[in-house]
Amino acid sequence: MAVIEVYGLSRRYGDFSAVRDVSFSVERGELFALLGTNGAGKTSTLELVEGLARPSGGTVRILGHDPVARRSRVRPRTGVMLQDAGFPGDLTVVEVARMWAGTLTAPRPVPEALTLAGLDHRAGVRVRQLSGGERRRLDLALAILGRPEVLVLDEPTTGLDPQSRRDAWNLLRGLVRDGVTVLLSTHYLEEAEELADRLAIMHRGTVVAAGTVREVVAAHPSRITFGLPAGVEPPTLPGAAVRERGRVVVQTDTLQPALLTLLTWADHGGVELAGLDARSASLEEVFLSIAGEPR
Repeated sequence: MAVIEVYGLSRRYGDFSAVRDVSFSVERGELFALLGTNGAGKTSTLELVEGLARPSGGTVRILGHDPVARRSRVRPRTGVMLQDAGFPGDLTVVEVARMWAGTLTAPRPVPEALTLAGLDHRAGVRVRQLSGGERRRLDLALAILGRPEVLVLDEPTTGLDPQSRRDAWNLLRGLVRDGVTVLLSTHYLEEAEELADRLAIMHRGTVVAAGTVREVVAAHPSRITFGLPAGVEPPTLPGAAVRERGRVVVQTDTLQPALLTLLTWADHGGVELAGLDARSASLEEVFLSIAGEPR
């Protein structure tokens, strides 16, 4: 049984549908990433998974339970990191952590949680004096304080410097190795590529692509670009060819045969392929092609 099960999920605000027929599952010890532009429905989906609101349609199950109806069974086993926790600015980091630990059944030691989040050296600093990145690290420390089986994180590394982001990645990798199930949203494609066992890309409230990074990328065409001498027409290649700024751009689902055909044609005809570039699709290209679809 999957640890997180989402089926046919929808969420409406009046006449506006923020989430429409979203389905996915996350296995134990797996990290699943939700990608999408602002307004794609990621946060609205996570809030339903967290049990902060009832869905307008569809079902959510966490560890086999409805996170709203069976909150008392789900919440002690779940860690949550919102986009903005809103802790009192006059409290120090350690005071906030101790206060949060007091709401948990069996929390890990506060110094341990702060150290894991890279915030132990700021324990005595008031929350209002923290940088944006340090506040995100505090949010992360509190999310893992209860030793959760399931961790739901809404853009956990926003505002972190590159080293702090990689430290957070290492922390999440360690938790996953220990069997924690992680569902996170992110704007960072590199983050998804580095961490996610599987991912889903949302657009206009729906999931438009899902699977491993390799599976998602493989569903989009590869790209060959090259220049030709004046008056020379390119050969017929498998895929769609267009001219962009004086260069030929070929999009193809069969990169190797297309490239072999092109190179053989150029070699036999003594044609120079200026600036030849051939590559498979990247996650960035897939994301941008989806994000550029009309709303």
